[in-house]
Amino acid sequence: MILNNTQEFIFDISRPGRTAYDLPDSDVPAYDLASELPAYLNREREADFPEVSELQLVRHYTALSNRNFGVESGPYPLGSCTMKYNPKVNEVIAAFDGFNHIHPLQAASSSQGALQLLYELKQYLAEVSGMDAMTLQPAAGAQGELTAILVFKAYHEANGDGEKRTKIIIPDSAHGTNPATAMVAGYDVLEIPSNPEGTVDIEALKEAVGDDTAGIMLTNPNTIGLYEKDILKIADIVHKAGGLLYYDGANSNAIMGISSPGAMGFDAVHFNLHKTFSGPHGGGGPGSGPIGVKKFLEPFLPEPRIEKEGDRYVIKDDFPQSIGRMKGAFGNFGVNVRAYAYIRAMGPDGLKQASQDAVLNANYVKARIAKYYDEPFEAFHCKHEFVAAATRQRDQGANAKDIGKRLMDYGIHAPTTYFPLIVPECLMIEPTETESKEDLDYLADVLIQIAKEVEENPELVASAPHKTPVKRLDEVGASKNPILIYQKEAKE
Repeated sequence: MILNNTQEFIFDISRPGRTAYDLPDSDVPAYDLASELPAYLNREREADFPEVSELQLVRHYTALSNRNFGVESGPYPLGSCTMKYNPKVNEVIAAFDGFNHIHPLQAASSSQGALQLLYELKQYLAEVSGMDAMTLQPAAGAQGELTAILVFKAYHEANGDGEKRTKIIIPDSAHGTNPATAMVAGYDVLEIPSNPEGTVDIEALKEAVGDDTAGIMLTNPNTIGLYEKDILKIADIVHKAGGLLYYDGANSNAIMGISSPGAMGFDAVHFNLHKTFSGPHGGGGPGSGPIGVKKFLEPFLPEPRIEKEGDRYVIKDDFPQSIGRMKGAFGNFGVNVRAYAYIRAMGPDGLKQASQDAVLNANYVKARIAKYYDEPFEAFHCKHEFVAAATRQRDQGANAKDIGKRLMDYGIHAPTTYFPLIVPECLMIEPTETESKEDLDYLADVLIQIAKEVEENPELVASAPHKTPVKRLDEVGASKNPILIYQKEAKE
């Protein structure tokens, strides 16, 4: 880790005796933990921590933060991730003492405000999704997926169909977590192809469904940014076969207040509160992936649950058909508070406007760059995101990955590349609704400029980035031979 502009590692300026804190003397008796641990859990050597002053420590982390890229740094068009700006008022509200200092095991009688917030958040999310009941437990989208599929499994088992319904149908354009979720839940995955328009192949779906169908996992709009216009037909085909429909909520920023998974025929949905509802996003978490279900699936939701009795909020855990607890307490509480603040600030009209603006922004950028990148599917318009293909740039000497790296030289984060897998040299671009027209024009101008650079000097793009603190990385080498701790010999 580099400290500052001197390019020194924090370990290099370490001096014995320097401290960045002053703790009171411990009044707890010393305990030799090492003697109680099995030998294989003991360190081979003592942990080597740098000894620096408080000012040196602050400068170190400030320098590191300046090297990070975030939504506050520049455009972040990471497709299917909805990297929208998070209003800072949400952070202020989440830091209120009644939220920030509460304990998850606190008695319900002393946490009524927090329980009211969670109860009302469930109601809001149920209305937006067109579902009847919600749980806030899942910690992120992937866990929300797993929770929903386990609810499906419990439903089929309760009906005596658990043994025969062994397959989950997933389109070939699905998020990678979808097949992983189905496998973890104990299902076999049956992939179906997209049609030439980039949507679900109805005939392939008809051939795939049967008595062994437990359900289908898809999102709408799909990962190509196109609306599944046959969604009601898809729902009818799956339901007639006895299966259930699960809605991956990663792309729900396109439909708030315009449509809902419930209206489309889905039986369960997860939301990414850290995407659609402006919670913190990135850095490995925390996230929040609550799920909603139709009424007939409510008995199987996780417990405990918050219910309202009169003017009081109570916690109950007596639900014999529940799949049990998926996460401690009621999920990542701080993220839920931020989502609640966002929804209350926006209101139903604001949420709808956000989706409308997200769709408008994506279509604007799509139209601006249309002459410079290939379009894998001929669609008049997209939803909140769109897919462009860098196939002609690949043939000229620079691929989609190189273009993503080159964008960093212009202060723009790379879009999602090579996903979905069905699009060669894929660039999946989602500008979100929070970007201004000037920023959208800058994004489009840079993408056009890079396309011209590839034509004139492909090596310039193929070797990017050039202006970032860290240049092109050996990503394969870093994955196969990670160095996770500071070693002086490794630095040299």
